[in-house]
Amino acid sequence: MKNSRRDFLKKTGITGAGFVGVSLAACNSQPESSDPFPQTYRQKFNMSGYAAPKLDVVRIGIVGLGNRGTGTVRRLAGIEGVEIRALCDLEPDRVQRSADNIKHLGHKPDFYSGHEDEWKKMVERNDLDLIAIVTPWHLHTPMCVYAMENDKHAYTELPAATTMEECWQLVETSERTRKHCVQMSGSCMGGTAAVILNMAREGFFGELIHGEGCYIHTLLEFYLFDKDMYHNMWRLKANIGKNGNLYPNHGIVPIMQLMDINYGDRMDYCCSISSDDFLMNKTAKRLAEEDDFWNEYVDRDFRGNMNVTTIKTVKGRTIVLNHDVTSPRPRGRRLLSGTKALYHSSPDRISTDQNHTGWGHYEWISDEEFNDLMEKYSPEMNKRFDEMTSQAKQLDKSGHSYYETSPVDWRLIDCLRNGLPVDMDVYQAATSSALTPLSIWSVKNRAFVNVPDFTDGAWQTNQRTLDIQLERGGGNTKLV
Repeated sequence: MKNSRRDFLKKTGITGAGFVGVSLAACNSQPESSDPFPQTYRQKFNMSGYAAPKLDVVRIGIVGLGNRGTGTVRRLAGIEGVEIRALCDLEPDRVQRSADNIKHLGHKPDFYSGHEDEWKKMVERNDLDLIAIVTPWHLHTPMCVYAMENDKHAYTELPAATTMEECWQLVETSERTRKHCVQMSGSCMGGTAAVILNMAREGFFGELIHGEGCYIHTLLEFYLFDKDMYHNMWRLKANIGKNGNLYPNHGIVPIMQLMDINYGDRMDYCCSISSDDFLMNKTAKRLAEEDDFWNEYVDRDFRGNMNVTTIKTVKGRTIVLNHDVTSPRPRGRRLLSGTKALYHSSPDRISTDQNHTGWGHYEWISDEEFNDLMEKYSPEMNKRFDEMTSQAKQLDKSGHSYYETSPVDWRLIDCLRNGLPVDMDVYQAATSSALTPLSIWSVKNRAFVNVPDFTDGAWQTNQRTLDIQLERGGGNTKLV
């Protein structure tokens, strides 16, 4: 016989005032937040909305030609107005391979390889405008800073920084040199994500209340514990001795853009927890039984498999961010909740207040209705990029995102060539990357922690930089 919820509450003694009085008092008490990263920096120049001098041709040097770097070379080489003038990697064969991949597009880059400081020689050249950085995480900030200090814009893989000091270093250098520092991915600049962003801006979701993002892959053995995947096992080593969200950017940047973080709202404070490690050390032990190479990784201080970080914004919104690259589970979802509608990815679904069926349940709109919304709210950036893609004759269509030119690549070059402000600035790079040191501190100290304001108060008046409707112009750069 099925018991009712009321019977269950009576039998367990969880009733009325006793339950509410204890639990709600605990839940509603205001947590004390800590400020282990006090802010002393004052803005020198606001890079938000800044348009660098127009470049008819964008001359690029690329450093790091491994897994992602090979694709970065192909993606950028297929954009009109780009000249790949220099390629750099420790391994000479990687440089040669990347050069061969773009030979048919007319690029004839110079080679830099064989020494850890070769990238500096490339950056110091006076005939480059942009340095694309696709190296291990700990090199991103030093290379970005060196590029900007040598009069080049920086275009970096994620994360842009790994420590709070590096986040502030990026901001200070970008403002001082007036050179852009842009992250390569993790945005609402194309596809369904751009449509959802446009719907949010048009008020379809009402007031935004809550967002969820993540970076969830199963990378355990085929990436982290693969001797041939990452140079000197750098990514596995990055998972040792630090327990938090080590790769927040993919999950948080789209939500930042949806909620206008740094452009009308900002992150206030966050709290982070991590599970224990249930898999990484077991994997190291199992592999070490057959191969002594893995002995040094046995019983190391691996990070927990799942990290959950919760964030509160100044305007009262909440965000949940997850990171897990070792558990056997499907890729994660993105969720956006407003006062009028809800969006859920994986698969893409939408529910509105008109689909309320009672008792707290909502139904998803039909596939036909969803497709109609995608067409109705498709922003100009989507239409223009799709048009350029369909017209391209030599564009690499390998089916892998590392190799296919993305709206992020295309729009950065488009902005530089048209003398427009970039859609993703250094404040986005710093804020999203800061969640790594913030989460690590929070996990270790079991406490809330304040999120620094990298805009130094300018978020209150900053205008949106992501111009999905191309209202500022541009969108005329072709793909070849």
